[in-house]
Amino acid sequence: MGEAKELEGRIAVVTGSARGIGEQTVRKLSAAGAKVVVSDLDGDLAQSVADSLHGDAAVHSGNLTAGGVCEQLVEAAVEAFGGIDILVNNAGYAWDAPLHKITDEQWEAMIAIHTTVPFRMLRAASPYLREPAKADQAAGREVFRKVVTVTSLSGVMGNAGQVAYAAAKGGSVGLTKALAKEWGPLKINVNAIAFGAIETRLTAAIGTVGEIDLGDDRKLPIGIPEQARSAFHNFIPLGRPATAEEAARGVYYLCSPGSDYVHGQVLGVSGGLALGMTS
Repeated sequence: MGEAKELEGRIAVVTGSARGIGEQTVRKLSAAGAKVVVSDLDGDLAQSVADSLHGDAAVHSGNLTAGGVCEQLVEAAVEAFGGIDILVNNAGYAWDAPLHKITDEQWEAMIAIHTTVPFRMLRAASPYLREPAKADQAAGREVFRKVVTVTSLSGVMGNAGQVAYAAAKGGSVGLTKALAKEWGPLKINVNAIAFGAIETRLTAAIGTVGEIDLGDDRKLPIGIPEQARSAFHNFIPLGRPATAEEAARGVYYLCSPGSDYVHGQVLGVSGGLALGMTS
């Protein structure tokens, strides 16, 4: 028999994982031996990703901002594989405007997907992370479980034109740091990862990659202005945005045994990009 893979037998849930960074993350987790749950608003695409993996995979589709859907995703993972060892809060999108133009709808949408959804996912998953951890602790076993929440440089340093997005992503940073203090004694690593410019459909030229369905027949164009895209090369010290696969390497690290003593941190994966204000 071959050597066991480092995530053999681990059960991982990744939200927003039919495309981009989420897709690349489930591919890396699966390749390392984990059983994965591919969760996305686009159920057909999620199924296609799951079917392309060589390991065990389950699929869940639904709008995580709707009542009860986060809980349904957690239950689907438990029903499929019996538990959860790794939770990656990746689902999200940007709906940008300067403060004086932000509507209540925009504000609430950003808070919902970037702060409330991770909170609900963690609350729903908590029994399946905490109770096995308590059992391991009682038996004298040191077993590390993993929580990774995707934030942004905007949520750490702010970014003009992204007040709602930055506030919501900043909320996920506070959630991460507080929960790390609660769950650390149980050996549940809780970390966040802050991305800069990553080449995904969310950072493609606006109008070229479709729309996000906001429900009630409302669509939001995906992407950013070409002027902002062209600025990437001037402000990123490494000279270019990351690929989704490069970004997923950082997420994988925080899910892997290599990060067992990394806790309550926000890992910057930005090619050296900094938006100017730090604390």
